[in-house]
Amino acid sequence: MIERADLWKSNAKALSLRLRDRFRVAVDRHRRKQPMFSGDGYFSSTFDRLLHRFRDFRRDSLPSSPTFYRKRVSKDFNAEEESVILRMLQAVAVPVLGNACHVFMNGLNHVQVYGLDKLHDALLRRPKDKSLITVSNHVASMDDPLVIAALLPPHVLLDAQNLRWTLCATDRCFSNPVFSAFFRSVKVLPVARGDGIYQKGMDMAIAKLNRGGWVHIFPEGSRSRDGGKTVRSSKRGVGRLVLDADNIPMVIPFVHTGMHEIMPLGASIPRIGKTVTVIVGDPIHFDDLLNVEDAHVSRGKLYDDVSSRIGHRLRQLKVQVDRLALEQANQLHNHPVQCSEQTAGILQQVDWELFGIGSYFSTKDDSSSRQESQIQLKLDDNYTPRPASSLGQTKLNVSDSQELGSHNWYFRMGFSNEGGIVSRIHGYMDPTEIMSFAARGLFMNLRSKEICATC
Repeated sequence: MIERADLWKSNAKALSLRLRDRFRVAVDRHRRKQPMFSGDGYFSSTFDRLLHRFRDFRRDSLPSSPTFYRKRVSKDFNAEEESVILRMLQAVAVPVLGNACHVFMNGLNHVQVYGLDKLHDALLRRPKDKSLITVSNHVASMDDPLVIAALLPPHVLLDAQNLRWTLCATDRCFSNPVFSAFFRSVKVLPVARGDGIYQKGMDMAIAKLNRGGWVHIFPEGSRSRDGGKTVRSSKRGVGRLVLDADNIPMVIPFVHTGMHEIMPLGASIPRIGKTVTVIVGDPIHFDDLLNVEDAHVSRGKLYDDVSSRIGHRLRQLKVQVDRLALEQANQLHNHPVQCSEQTAGILQQVDWELFGIGSYFSTKDDSSSRQESQIQLKLDDNYTPRPASSLGQTKLNVSDSQELGSHNWYFRMGFSNEGGIVSRIHGYMDPTEIMSFAARGLFMNLRSKEICATC
């Protein structure tokens, strides 16, 4: 038995020497303490790359671990997939789509923004290596890019490199090759529902943050089911974006209301003539959570604390934006009354004597002034009224005019066929101007009624 043991030992030694000479691999006898294959310079670059691909395939194929940990992502993660052609498409598609959405929101709709300077300062004046995360509520399917484009000036939308990256579900935005090519060209990263927070799409977003980029995310994870009336709790993924980046990014929240009218649930074409109100909040800080990170606190607890703080801030902004939208709607409701009061004041301040019609604007209540400003309903002897069937109205006779006079139904501005304001205004005003003035008044009246119905 001793001889056999020595024989097996010598054979094992000879085999290890042959493996070393054949593959230039140093065989480690302490396999339990150190890995058998280590990158100590003996591998060729091709074999090393194949080994890393096998490890990535095995890691992606396995379900996500329930244990939370900090997963570091390099700046060059997935950089080989960003080809020159894709960057050229992004440089063209992003400015075109962004400016089109900007014109649609600010030209065909009305956007009221509060605190816009906070977003512009964070976007344009932050340090070079400081990344940016913007979070908002998710109401309609086109919140991004419509709301994002409405908040940015046109010259910023032309710089595709510094614009936002966003996340979208693979079953919606990457369901076929055409959609995949389009959404990749407008800087959208794919994420799979149910694959956890350690999937490839989240790693790609963290890689963009490590380069100092801008990532926009909806912490709720999906669209609101009640038309944006409430803000649901935030998911854990936004906590990983904040804590797993190399440098803690700047987090800017904003909340909007009114997008459910532009893009209702189930609609495929956005509406026009609607009002959207947006409020931008102050940056959210996480210094206290970073100080606790060194203590014995689980990683999942830190993710939950970050996401809950972001969700709480969004709910606060939601209350403020609803109050601002209600005040704005009330102001628009009272706008026609204010316009009529201003018009009456202007009419009183005008010196009508210069136009030769001052006698028709009398404020006295005596009988002489009333007779001077009353409508003269004269029936000539040679005038024969048309039958009621042809006019569709009842005939007006002398008794009717006397009845009107007895009840003091008159106009104080002297509208008559022979003279008065109408004939004099016709002399001073072009008919096309009168028609345009009437059209504008009609449009304002219809719009005010629509706003009142919305309220």
